[in-house]
Amino acid sequence: MATLFISPGACSLASHVVLRELALPIQVERVALRTPDSPIRQINPLGRVPALQLDDGTVLTENSAILPYLADQVPDTPLFAPAGSVERAQIQGWLGYLASEVHTAAFRPLNRPERYSADESAHPGIRAQAQVQLLQAFEHIERRLDGRQWLVADRYTLADAYLGVFASWITRIGGPFNELRNVQRLREQWLQRPAVRSALQAEGLL
Repeated sequence: MATLFISPGACSLASHVVLRELALPIQVERVALRTPDSPIRQINPLGRVPALQLDDGTVLTENSAILPYLADQVPDTPLFAPAGSVERAQIQGWLGYLASEVHTAAFRPLNRPERYSADESAHPGIRAQAQVQLLQAFEHIERRLDGRQWLVADRYTLADAYLGVFASWITRIGGPFNELRNVQRLREQWLQRPAVRSALQAEGLL
């Protein structure tokens, strides 16, 4: 059986949620991160989640690849869109934006400034600038959601499943992030979805 490797509270929650939305027969295995003996390092040498190991041993990594792959296992799912369609490209565009501008460009330096400087005295400045970048990234999302319920078209898609994870993370920061009313509304709707609640419960986050 295929296995999705996740870590509670990590960005892998997006793939975990989509797996449950689609009711796919894929095993979920929780692993530790940042420990040299974690089994994830045998699956993904980078030691990151999510990682999806298929029945034949092939391993897929990165939410931006795993989310579309999962959706393609269920033809005509409203979570995605047909190949060649504008909607599909828009959904993939938002997956790329969230992975790059939100996660890598902002959350990573905010949470792990040591990756950007060995000088500990520089870490507060790195975190401060990362928060500025993060707010700018979310303000773009806030504008996109003005007058919309979801990021693409008029339905919940892979893009919203991924955004819901990061929209939950910013609640730990507060301040100006609490003023993002459209993002807050999407987060609340995301949290009410049975698949989201099921995934959160399985990860010990409820």
